[in-house]
Amino acid sequence: MDNLTHSLVGLTAAKAGLEKLSPGATALCLLAASAPDVDIVTLIFRGRWSFLEHHRGITHSIVGTLALVVLLPLVFYLIDRLIAQLEKRKPRVKLKGLLLVSLAVTATHPFLDWTNNYGVRLLLPWNARWFYGDFLFVIDPFFWMVLGGASFLLTSKSKKQLIAWLVVALIPTYLVLVRSAGETPSSNNIPLRLFWITGLVVLVILCRTKIGREGSARVAIVALVTVAIYSCALAAIHVVALRRATVQAGNIANSHTERLLRVAAMPTVANPTAWLCVLETDRATYRFNLSVPGNLPDAPQVVRFEKPVAPAADVVARAAEDDRAQVFLGFARFPVVRVIGDDCLTQTLVQFADLRYTEPGKGRGTFSLDVPVECPVVEAR
Repeated sequence: MDNLTHSLVGLTAAKAGLEKLSPGATALCLLAASAPDVDIVTLIFRGRWSFLEHHRGITHSIVGTLALVVLLPLVFYLIDRLIAQLEKRKPRVKLKGLLLVSLAVTATHPFLDWTNNYGVRLLLPWNARWFYGDFLFVIDPFFWMVLGGASFLLTSKSKKQLIAWLVVALIPTYLVLVRSAGETPSSNNIPLRLFWITGLVVLVILCRTKIGREGSARVAIVALVTVAIYSCALAAIHVVALRRATVQAGNIANSHTERLLRVAAMPTVANPTAWLCVLETDRATYRFNLSVPGNLPDAPQVVRFEKPVAPAADVVARAAEDDRAQVFLGFARFPVVRVIGDDCLTQTLVQFADLRYTEPGKGRGTFSLDVPVECPVVEAR
C-alpha cells in the first residue's frame, strides 16, 4: 500500500488506545507503520533497478519485520534514557509498552503490502518467493477517507492541526477529483468523486459536533473495524473473481489449443466490480478484463503475447543476461517480451514488460525494460 495509508493506519492505531501504553507511543506508531519501507535508501543511493531488486524484500520479510519490531522501541528507550540523564530525571518511556505497540503496528505493513498484486517476499533471506494477496489495490481512497477521517476528528484540536490536515488532505483530494477525471473515462469515476466529496462534507460537519470536539478512542476503533470489514469483503469478491477468471482463462487457452499454467485476478483502483486478469499458457501470456457480477463474454477482448521461439528466443536469452534484465525478471510475475528488428542488420531491441502493469514498448518505469542487443559479427571467409 502507499505510505499515506500506512501512516494513517499507524496514527489511527495510536488513537485507538495504543498511545496509552507508553509516552512516545504515538510517534512510534507513525514510524513503525512505515518502517519496512526503509529500503527506499537503495533508490536514493543506488538507483531504480537496485530499488526494484530490494524493495519489499528483507525489511518486509518475517525476519526483517521482527527485527524492526525490536529495534525501534530500543532506539526510543535508549534516547529517552540519554535525555533523562542529561535532564536529571527518571526515564519516562516504558519499553514493554513500546514493544507491544511496535509489534502491533509494524506487522500491519507487510500484511497490507501482501494484500495487493505487487506482493512481498516473506521468507527472505532463505527463500525469494513472492506472495500476493491480489484483493486490495495498492492505493485505495476508501482507506484514506475512513482512516484519515477518524484521525482528523481525533487530532484536529488546534488551528495549527487543522492547517496541517488541510495540507495533507490536498494530495488525495487532487488525485481523486482531478487525476481520476483526467484519465480514461470510467463508469466508476463519478461515484468515486461523489463518495469523496460527500466524505469531506460529513467530516467538516462532524468536526463541529461533539464527536469532533470530544472524540474518543471508539472513533478510531470503528474506523479500523470498518476497513477490516471492507478488506474482508474485497477478499471474498476476489475469490469469486478468481474462480470466474479461471473459467474464462480455460476457455481462452482451449480456443488456442494451449495448456493453461496459471491465472491471476487483480483489483483495480476503487472499483470492486472490475478485475484485471492475467493468464499464462505453455505458449503465450494473456490479459483481459473481468466484471463481477456479470456474464462471461463468449469472445473476450484479450491482449496476447506469444513466448519467443528460435531465433527470437536466442536474442531474448542474450538480452536476459543484462544486469537490469536479471533484476526485472526476478521481479516480474507475468513477464512478456517483444523483439524489434529480429532480422538483426545492426542491432535488435528486446522489450521486456510485466503484463500486470504494462505492455512492451509502452513504458512504465521499472515495470518495463528495453535492452538493445548487438548483432553477432559474421567473419568473412
